[in-house]
Amino acid sequence: MTQNHYSPQCCSNYQKRSEKTIKPTSTKAVEYTCPMHPEVISQGPGICLKCGMALEPKAISLDEGHNPELEDMQKRFWGAAILSAFVLLLSMGTMVKEDIFNNLSSFFLRWSEFVLSTPVVIWAGGPFFQRAVTSLQNKNLNMFTLLALGIGTAYIYSCVALFWPHLFPSTTIVHGHEVALYFESASLITALALLGQVLELKARQQTTQALKSLLKLMPDTARFVKENGHEHDTQISNIRIGDILRVRPGEKIPLDGVVLEGTSLVDESMVTGEPIPVDKSIGSKVIAGTLNGAGSFLMRVEKEQGETFLAKIVQLVSDAQRTKAPIQRMADLTSSYFVPFVIVAAIITFVAWFNYGPEPRLNFALINAVAVLIIACPCALGLATPMSIMMGTSLGAQKGILIKNAEAIETLEKVDTLIVDKTGTLTLGKPQVVSIFTDNSIKNEELLRYAASLEIASEHPLAQAIVRRAQKLNLPLLKLEGFQTIIGKGARGLIEGKEIMVGNKSFLEENDVNTSSFMSQADNLRRDAQTIIFVALNKELKGIIGIADPLKDSSKEAINHLRDLGIKMYMVTGDHEATAKAVAGQLGIKDVKAGATPVDKLEIIKSLQASGAKVAMAGDGINDAPALAQADVGIAMGTGTDAAIHSAGITLVKGDLRGIIQARRLSSEVIKNIKQNLFLAFIYNILGVPIAAGVLYPFLGHLLSPIVAAAAMSLSSVSVIWNALNLKKVKL
Repeated sequence: MTQNHYSPQCCSNYQKRSEKTIKPTSTKAVEYTCPMHPEVISQGPGICLKCGMALEPKAISLDEGHNPELEDMQKRFWGAAILSAFVLLLSMGTMVKEDIFNNLSSFFLRWSEFVLSTPVVIWAGGPFFQRAVTSLQNKNLNMFTLLALGIGTAYIYSCVALFWPHLFPSTTIVHGHEVALYFESASLITALALLGQVLELKARQQTTQALKSLLKLMPDTARFVKENGHEHDTQISNIRIGDILRVRPGEKIPLDGVVLEGTSLVDESMVTGEPIPVDKSIGSKVIAGTLNGAGSFLMRVEKEQGETFLAKIVQLVSDAQRTKAPIQRMADLTSSYFVPFVIVAAIITFVAWFNYGPEPRLNFALINAVAVLIIACPCALGLATPMSIMMGTSLGAQKGILIKNAEAIETLEKVDTLIVDKTGTLTLGKPQVVSIFTDNSIKNEELLRYAASLEIASEHPLAQAIVRRAQKLNLPLLKLEGFQTIIGKGARGLIEGKEIMVGNKSFLEENDVNTSSFMSQADNLRRDAQTIIFVALNKELKGIIGIADPLKDSSKEAINHLRDLGIKMYMVTGDHEATAKAVAGQLGIKDVKAGATPVDKLEIIKSLQASGAKVAMAGDGINDAPALAQADVGIAMGTGTDAAIHSAGITLVKGDLRGIIQARRLSSEVIKNIKQNLFLAFIYNILGVPIAAGVLYPFLGHLLSPIVAAAAMSLSSVSVIWNALNLKKVKL
């Protein structure tokens, strides 16, 4: 057939059409957002005005190893660590004055501490002070407010003690001759806080590796076919919609498109998770990043680099990682009150020790107040929820579960009612010929051949099912003349001089065809959820064709498992009642609503929600979109329409209901992980603040050093990060 022939002229036509669709490369500024406060959006890098954290690009890129914030923090940390080690060594000299320090004057040691600690505090700790000032200006006190107060207090006190020691009472003199300095505390606290920042940034970077691995599936080049038929390799970024590409055996498909010529088997497992290669022929859709088999084919590009299915998956998951789960509101509310509480607690600690503590009271008061400020930094509290959400959504993406927002993760665990559409959700959504009955005058293949030769001129889904069956059996089609279709009833035409009629029972009876001979078989097929097509030659009924939308292989298993979890099942479909009940009977679903309009589906969900149910809706069509949006959790089949996918909170790439089971298990694990993180953060602060304030001093005679407090503060963040990373081990 000439329509299957690919020529330079054909290519030229496509190329000319594509010229009109070429878009210039976008110059839109990169948007940045806060990993903990996604509502904060900036057109460039900066810091979050709420928490002080560095903003990061919203879009995921393959830029390896270039994280300006991480690189900067690493430089500052190593500089602070080296200089702080020397400051600590010198401070030991001022205290012990022996061995290697015997020949060094106290003046030299104290001023050396000042010289070495100043770049640590001013340069290495500079971001902490900048973010603290911003927090005060915007009235959003955060962890950097506390860090700056603690480090700044220790440093400024030490500077005053060094330059103007006469201002201090004699009770502040230690080791018999000098006012105590705390340059080593200021330096080491800065270094430890920077270490915490580095570890946090590295952990955040690690959470995006799964998404970057998806982007790496995209090839860098494509085989471009010119208007004259000549071919050459070019960068993917140069390809535009409408361009013609050749995909050779063993190559990755460069962009989303449609096959124009050739056939092959394509491994789509990296996107869908299905291990069985998919047949691709003329008209088949192909997905960027999937692996071509032994065949070669030509394809027309339908999506540019940033708009491919794979790119949209990555961006969807990336956006989801920055959304807030309802459970995070508790952490946010707590943090908003916590920082002012800590500042007050530090002031009370200082006053109490200064008025009632042992000598040197000023020293004790200062040390304990700084320790309170440092140990209570709420960084672990702020990381508790976002880290778990980021890991959970990344894990889901690897398993073909795309989560649009964090709320969907939290809500899915609470769902007790699931409403499922039939077509495309429980079934394949593609009608197939499953039964053929004929009289003794004609064979099954011959009846199918006549029907397909007529229906090839029709675009009706049932007609196309008949054609596909004939093509699969390699039945040669016959020449058709005088084709006529009657909407909603059937079609007729002339084939080899014979009048062929294909359609429903009423259509044939209206044209004086007796259908009684096959009514018994037809009734039996209807009970099996099959649609009956009657076929007549020269007004004599020759047979019937049963067409059904087969159940997905996984539907029964998934429904049974969900029922075992205590989830109540409903089927709500726009299909006929007989078909709907037949399918529901096969799956053991008792509650069925057939002939439902989009409004009906919406009202059913509202009614269930009003009765206290937590409702999830699974669907795939445009008609399901309102219900998906109304449900507590909308679950779209990745094989369905864009409208359904955009309306849902969760998308199952494979269109397999077993993905709901995996998603629910993921939801449970993520929420459990968040609760563990919040517990770690809360218990750490509940215990840490009183200890830092010195409540154990009367019993043990020891105080918590600000340096130890800084180490404990960093350790709390690390423990939360480590716990969140454990989600990678979860088996779905």
